[in-house]
This record gives sequence, structure tokens and C-alpha cells, in this order.
Amino acid sequence: MISVEKTGKTVDDAILAALIELNADKDDVEIEVIEEGAKGLFGLVGSRQARVRVTVRESRIDRAREFVAQVIKHLGVDADVKIESQGEYSVLQIEGRHLGILIGRRGETLDALQYLANLAANKGRDSDEGRVRVILDAEGYRKRRENTLRSLAYRLAERVKREKRRAVLEPMSPLERRIIHTALQDDEAIETFSEGDEPFRRVVVAFKG
Repeated sequence: MISVEKTGKTVDDAILAALIELNADKDDVEIEVIEEGAKGLFGLVGSRQARVRVTVRESRIDRAREFVAQVIKHLGVDADVKIESQGEYSVLQIEGRHLGILIGRRGETLDALQYLANLAANKGRDSDEGRVRVILDAEGYRKRRENTLRSLAYRLAERVKREKRRAVLEPMSPLERRIIHTALQDDEAIETFSEGDEPFRRVVVAFKG
């Protein structure tokens, strides 16, 4: 973590000087007052300046990135983890070669690691308010999987309309179920809903009639 020590006539002056140097907001730092400062005789003789140490807090997404990087290191995988923004989500993009071990069968390993990364990012937060939402990706797997799921959704919708009976998909993560729901939301002959309990919750594609 980055920290600086600054002095000023008052504690507030010293803190302001530190924030300017760190280019940080007060909410993003930890402040330690080393010396309160004191006025001397007649405000001049014997006066002491205030001294503070200001440290930039590690952001929650940085904490998640470091967690993922450590897991990758312990697995012996040579890869980097980069942070990207994607709307309401923060994406941790794993870049490297031979990342299949991190993806697993149908992304199961990647999903499990993503779950742990979210726990690391939101450690100490008991409510959903202000939580960081982390998506973990490797070798562009999420985009390829999204395209596959969309194609699957369209094919199933056509079959459901043709046979006039519902289709039940395999268990999926909330993110993947959302892709199916979104893909078919404008089809007036089809309705989709989820049933079952996690981690075996499934999307159902049904004919409205």
C-alpha cells in the first residue's frame, strides 16, 4: 500500500497536503495522526506542526485481483490478471496460455473461482448495498459461452414452439441463466423462468399458447 507523511499548521492542513500528493479522496485512505501540533507562546515561539501518515486503502477489486493471482500462482499457471470495467460489474480478465485448468468443464472451475473472488472483494460486508460484483474470465471464455447459450436458447425456443411443450436446460449459474432469459425476452410465444435450488437451478423454456 502507498503512504506518505505530511506536516501542516493543523491536522486538516497536513491531511489535505497528503491527499493532494496521493491524488486520493478522504474516503479512500486511512489516516494516522502522529503529532497533533501545538501553538507556541504568542502563536510563534515553540510551536509544533501537525504530522500525519496517510495510507491509500487497497480497493476491493484490487483485493479480489490479488486473491485470484495468488490462486493462479499456487496452481503453477503462468498468467496475468487485469481489471476491466463492464457496466455494473468489474471484470478480472486472466491472460495467459493453457488456461483450461482454470476454466474447467463448462466453466465450473472458473465459476467457483469467481465465487471466491466475490467473497474476497466483499469481505466484511453483510448486506448487498455497495457490494462489488466481480466477473472472472479467462481466454475470452465468457463471451464464447454467451454466444453458445444464445444459440442454444434460440434453437430450444423454436423446438418448444414447434412441439408446444417446455424444455428444461441443464443447471447454470445465475449469470448464465440471465443470458437465456435475456435472449428470449422479446419472443411473445415463449416464457422463461427458473426452478430448483442452487447450485442445481435450471431455466425452463415454455410455450405460452
